[in-house]
Amino acid sequence: MPTTLGFIGSGMIGGTLARLAVTAGLDVVLANSRAPHTLAGLVTELGSHTRAATPAEAAEAGDLVVAAIPLKAYGRLPADILAGKTVIDTTNYYPERDGHIGALDSNELTSSELVQRHLPGAHVVKAFNNLGFHQLLTLARPSGTPDRSALPVAGDDATAKQQATELLDVLGYDAVDLGTLADSWRSGPNTALYGFPYLGQPPAGLDAEELQHWAAQSPGVHVSAQRVKELAEAAVRGPAGASYS
Repeated sequence: MPTTLGFIGSGMIGGTLARLAVTAGLDVVLANSRAPHTLAGLVTELGSHTRAATPAEAAEAGDLVVAAIPLKAYGRLPADILAGKTVIDTTNYYPERDGHIGALDSNELTSSELVQRHLPGAHVVKAFNNLGFHQLLTLARPSGTPDRSALPVAGDDATAKQQATELLDVLGYDAVDLGTLADSWRSGPNTALYGFPYLGQPPAGLDAEELQHWAAQSPGVHVSAQRVKELAEAAVRGPAGASYS
């Protein structure tokens, strides 16, 4: 297992994963698109196992590196520094935020295959992309807990997927292997494995704004490895991307 996680992107998903990592005893190096000093509050909150850095420094320091950035920023990932490393890709494609990307709109590539093309020397693994940051925090459980949830992973390198699986275990989740990066659409937007299984049944009669507020606050529900497998196997590929709202 890695002892240091590098984070390129320290927003809601990145910050939550950093919090889980520190709780698990890992060291964390955080970076964002602005400057290290803008992360001072989060570093103080997370404690002595955390420090802020530039994206290049976080990429260099991490035994594993988490790319928790908007997909439109994937070109800023430092390909030279990440060569040889396992990169956990949390991105999803939202055209209204990311702009339309022809290779994704046509389903020629998945978002993680696009990231892998930019990082030819790295080993990209898709993970942590199919549930909200609040549920990511509240559903984490120690190994062996009966209501421990599972999350999907996908990647082209078996060793990298094993590293990602071990990381999920340390952070509080079982892992279900979906296959290669070409199969990673099965956990993306517009699939039954994306979001709602971890939210549970919303109250009746909510409008769109109320539903969004409820989803942001819901503690989430347990999703077993078997259920993840069932939803992934039943997935039908439709148009890529989803609304960002």
